[in-house]
Amino acid sequence: MNFPLTVIVGPTAVGKGSVVAYIKEHFPDVHLSVSATTRKPRPGEVEGVNYFFMTTEQFDELIDSGQMLEHATVHGTNKYGTPRQPVEQALAAGKLVILEIDIQGARQVKAAMPSARTIFIAPPSWDELVRRLTSRGTETAEEQAIRLETAREELAAQGEFDYVVINDEVARCAAEVVELVKA
Repeated sequence: MNFPLTVIVGPTAVGKGSVVAYIKEHFPDVHLSVSATTRKPRPGEVEGVNYFFMTTEQFDELIDSGQMLEHATVHGTNKYGTPRQPVEQALAAGKLVILEIDIQGARQVKAAMPSARTIFIAPPSWDELVRRLTSRGTETAEEQAIRLETAREELAAQGEFDYVVINDEVARCAAEVVELVKA
């Protein structure tokens, strides 16, 4: 059976990474696409596992040659994107493929692949989203303010997506996402 591509989106600090890591560990039949980015690795992130870390020049070369399924500049600074070839190969092999990307990228994927299924991961509340962002301690106060402004815009767009799943607990949220992927 061929499954449609599934795109997971949501605001900063909603826990998309935690949900995807849980899926990767507990649902080995789901293939998680590795995105490319121009941002610096965070502590513990591994090249080719968490992201393909690239220079801006390398990233732009992939865009110019049509090798990105989607790409965007996020928070006004870093570029993120999905290399096209690994996704197409996994889908052709009949794998359940999930992309974890931002809203701009999800819109591009939906335009390029209308059959893609989109899932918006939402926080239980705005206060919880703020708590998660500030408690991780990976951004300055100024960066946090930018991310929270972006998060407000992203939350307002959740109605564009096929499904909305609340990340109130990572294991439960991940199981619901996998059910939707397999549906």
